[in-house]
Amino acid sequence: MSTRTSSGTTRTTLGFALITAATLALTACAGGEPTTVPAGASGAPGAAKGTLPTEDVVSGVRKNEAAAKLLPADVRQRGSFTIASSVATPPSSAYLADGRTVVGVDADFAGAVAKALGLELEREVVGFEAILPALGSGKYDVGTGNFGVTEERRKTIDFVTYINDGQGFATRADSPLKAVTDLTRLCGLKVATGAGTTFERTLEQHKGRCAEAGKPPYEVNVFSETGAVWMSLQQGRSDVVMNTINGLRYAVTRQKNVKFLNEYRRLDVGFAFKKGTPLAPAFQAAVNGLKADGTYDRILRKWGVTASGIARSQITPPELPAPKK
Repeated sequence: MSTRTSSGTTRTTLGFALITAATLALTACAGGEPTTVPAGASGAPGAAKGTLPTEDVVSGVRKNEAAAKLLPADVRQRGSFTIASSVATPPSSAYLADGRTVVGVDADFAGAVAKALGLELEREVVGFEAILPALGSGKYDVGTGNFGVTEERRKTIDFVTYINDGQGFATRADSPLKAVTDLTRLCGLKVATGAGTTFERTLEQHKGRCAEAGKPPYEVNVFSETGAVWMSLQQGRSDVVMNTINGLRYAVTRQKNVKFLNEYRRLDVGFAFKKGTPLAPAFQAAVNGLKADGTYDRILRKWGVTASGIARSQITPPELPAPKK
């Protein structure tokens, strides 16, 4: 049964939380073969002491009156906003050992913005692929899922940026594969990635490069769960993983026999909204206010992603240029 909750907790079914927490354990496994564990067990993502940072960087945020004044009247009146959150892998998002509490970069920024705007945050955990369509239908006010700003998404979605992440590659430690600076380096290999992501789109768009180079095509193995992506790599069913830069760097420190290869491209990441949303100016002002009061940098330091900092929040900026190779 789903329930509405206040800021900082998750509105979801227990069954979904248990399944997702178990799946996510694959990405947070500290060593050896990936294992699946029930929510609340010591092997769950972030459950082991010290696995996930616990510093509170949100509760001390003060209301930003100037930003709050930019909110639409109906939102100010109801005093809350709904957020659809995809929970994939740290440091972007993860569950604590209870299988319910969502933490990570996305959660901290959402919570801090809610505090700055004087609003309650009502979160529902939703599958990554379902969030953007749900925003378009008006089911939720905002979505988080490490959503990169792309020209395709800009046609139907507005963004308020808060970090810069992007696309990268990882593989098994014994792989001869070197840095993937050109997608033709993937020719003849099996590439594991997430469904509905910019990674899947990039790989599918450029499949023809291998034929142009006179090489066998690469195969794209698409999975709905991040844990399944890593399982396919560990079991040898895939040769390389394409995922977020921050997610890859985090995952390879918590799994044996895997290595980070390289960054491929950078993308701005932001809160996602229905196109034309009146919420964007308030969210942008709130993020920039967090930069001014130091909360922004505290969140980045907490999750070890200071390299993902941006100079200022923007509303639906152009997609950052892709590599020409």
